[in-house]
Amino acid sequence: MPKLGVDMSEGEIIEWKKQEGDTVAEGDILLEIMSDKTNMEIEAEDSGVLVKIVHPAGDTVPVTQVIGYIGEAGEVIEASSASQSVSAAVQKTASMTVPQEVPQATETQAKVPVQESAPQVQAGSTPTAKPQGSGKVRATPAARKLAAEQGIDLGQVPGTGPHGRVHKDDVENFKGTQPKVTPLARKMAADLGVDLTSISGTGIFGKVTKKDILAASQVTAPAQAATPTSEVLKAKASLPEGVDIKPMSAMRKAIAKGMTNSYLTAPTFTLNYDIDMTNLMALRKQVIDPIMEKTGQKVTFTDLIGLAVVRTLMKPEHKYLNASLINDVKDIELHRFVNLGIAVGLDDGLVVPVVHGADRMSLSEFVVASKDVIKKAQDGKLKAAEMSGSTFSITNLGMFGTKSFNPIINQPNSAILGVAATVQTPVVVDGEIVIRPIMQLCLTIDHRIVDGMNGAKFMVDLKHILENPMELLI
Repeated sequence: MPKLGVDMSEGEIIEWKKQEGDTVAEGDILLEIMSDKTNMEIEAEDSGVLVKIVHPAGDTVPVTQVIGYIGEAGEVIEASSASQSVSAAVQKTASMTVPQEVPQATETQAKVPVQESAPQVQAGSTPTAKPQGSGKVRATPAARKLAAEQGIDLGQVPGTGPHGRVHKDDVENFKGTQPKVTPLARKMAADLGVDLTSISGTGIFGKVTKKDILAASQVTAPAQAATPTSEVLKAKASLPEGVDIKPMSAMRKAIAKGMTNSYLTAPTFTLNYDIDMTNLMALRKQVIDPIMEKTGQKVTFTDLIGLAVVRTLMKPEHKYLNASLINDVKDIELHRFVNLGIAVGLDDGLVVPVVHGADRMSLSEFVVASKDVIKKAQDGKLKAAEMSGSTFSITNLGMFGTKSFNPIINQPNSAILGVAATVQTPVVVDGEIVIRPIMQLCLTIDHRIVDGMNGAKFMVDLKHILENPMELLI
């Protein structure tokens, strides 16, 4: 199971795109997983045959645990060998996983170019071998890359560089001394701790096969396949009639964790404002056809409100509404751009896709960008980058008739805007009672960053834009 983020601890397998026995080419889509609240398609790292699916669709698997094997046609993974692949240290070599994403360098990180240098052997020196598991191995980036591609343990490669550092040529030379091994047998050897150099292969031209690895490791089948324990059966038997137990999905767990952290961490308050939607409704009626002709997309009130929020946030006096607390709540990170998160409700949870660079967009561009990430969210096709980096978020429950609510902040944002229903309401205008479409906005604020007066000033400016929406087109 690939580790796709620092906080990811497990993933749920949604669907296998390949089945056991299917031929797989490097780069093919193997399966789809759900990590936290993101669905991700996982590519094959090697070519061969998908000889074993260890965890089927529906399983929730800890990161780095083996989920399947790619080998050669005709090879079979038995339950005994698959059951041995639990150690995280072994799984990095044996499992069908992808490397953890490497975050891009920030302005505060040093950017130092690394160059591959040719191996240098001092007079009278000999290559230094490093025993497997002896700790961090000194190696050049090129050597590490080649070793990873060839499935070679750098700890076994004698290094010719200073202090035994392994160079690319060392890996090349070491590769030529290794026995011929099938890809599956190599992975199983890593799983079971078998020294390939001590095995005489029984395959064609002395190639080491899966059977040779099993014979060398003297693997025996587990006594019995895993079955529900008596405690589990007893617990199920004690449930009242009509009660079922359903494990939380990866998405639900992520939501529970995030909302609990936000609720218990940030001292918040909510400001409620009534917005007269008369002019905004008229503007939408005017632009809906031209924008549809230009973009093929239908402009919504969420689009108009979202762009109004972006324009308001870009005013210097509202910079703390577009900020985050960092460095253990010691510093405030101010943003000179707006990445707007838009909450999207799904049947089994909630995701917040992000419109990046919304401050640079026209109304038409914002409509296209928002529809794109919302559609991906609804289809479960969001990438991790499309769910991260928000500086402010909005959530709209107006279509369900909600008149007011207290939204919970999407950390690490300093605020979130809740959009409630638009209701025909009697109001006093110029001393007379008239009926107007009134919508309530609910702004929840992190009091550690923003005070009530600053939040109220933001809402006053936002109210002005929404009630005078031609400013959105200027």
